[in-house]
Amino acid sequence: MSGIRMLALSPMLMFLLSLLMASFFDTTAGQIGVCFGQFGNNLPNPAEVVAMYKQYSIPRMRMYGPNGAALDALRGSNIEFILDVPNGDLKRLADSQAEANTWVRDNVQKYNDVRFKYISVGNEVMPRGPGGAGTVLIQAMQNIDKALSQAGLSIPVSTTTFMGAFTDTYPPSRGRFSDEYRNFLQPVIGFLASKRYPLLVNIYTYFGYKNGDVSLEYALFQPSNNEFNDPNNQLHYQNLFDANLDSVYAALEKSGGGSLEVVVSESGWPTQGGPGASVGNAEAYINNLVQHVKNGSPKRPGKAIETYIFAMFDENEKPNDETERYFGLFLPTTKQLKYGVNFN
Repeated sequence: MSGIRMLALSPMLMFLLSLLMASFFDTTAGQIGVCFGQFGNNLPNPAEVVAMYKQYSIPRMRMYGPNGAALDALRGSNIEFILDVPNGDLKRLADSQAEANTWVRDNVQKYNDVRFKYISVGNEVMPRGPGGAGTVLIQAMQNIDKALSQAGLSIPVSTTTFMGAFTDTYPPSRGRFSDEYRNFLQPVIGFLASKRYPLLVNIYTYFGYKNGDVSLEYALFQPSNNEFNDPNNQLHYQNLFDANLDSVYAALEKSGGGSLEVVVSESGWPTQGGPGASVGNAEAYINNLVQHVKNGSPKRPGKAIETYIFAMFDENEKPNDETERYFGLFLPTTKQLKYGVNFN
């Protein structure tokens, strides 16, 4: 399958790909980060991972929960860092301000030489999700925000949602939250707007293609027959990423959050395990994504889109579909790139 290609690359070619990747991240430092997931039993240790971020000039990292070894390795690195509060912790932090204070003390305040970019309280929390997370999300966010403020830390607090929370996304101007998610996220949007914090959204064009909604080319930022003008505002859409993102902006406008910025907290393409999952398509998507986000979307042109690639490594213990295990830029055991990114 596609992963075999990587094993055949010569050491010299791997060195050249490493140089290209370092140049790629350095040039796009204004908006690109990479997510460091933990669902693997063969991942490099956190100190090695942070060294790789430095080696390849990757300026931003996202992690999905506190990890003391990673936080220690990030000290003084100048890497901007999104730290998630795991969904399973939300109820405890919502029920007790003291617990929120302790969480901030142990995982943020203790690491005063780490550059925290945002705290994401929950990832893709569902209104009726396990453990009652959906019923306590806004309170957990408020408690963490208060704890940070009391500690003298000015770190934006947000949460991460996903395209499944939205409906009527074609054309993008019709985009809105589904009824269930609108009621659930309305207080979150109000909180973010009052604080001028961004909303984090995971956007994967791969799944739109996999579900048969669009052509492969449209999902990969390539010329396609899916291009269209939005009849409500005449904005022209050439790719699914822009259409998804602008439908999020439209939904926020309809919910009192028109002033909010959106951070694309995950986006990527798998190299195997499902339809369209290949080294070639992943390489095309990541290259095109990085080039594209420098220029904004049709609804907000000229404004770079802060975007986090998912993910740093393949994760062999990720549950659900096989593709979930093959989104990595690097092989975890060798720390080698799975494909090159030709920024030119």
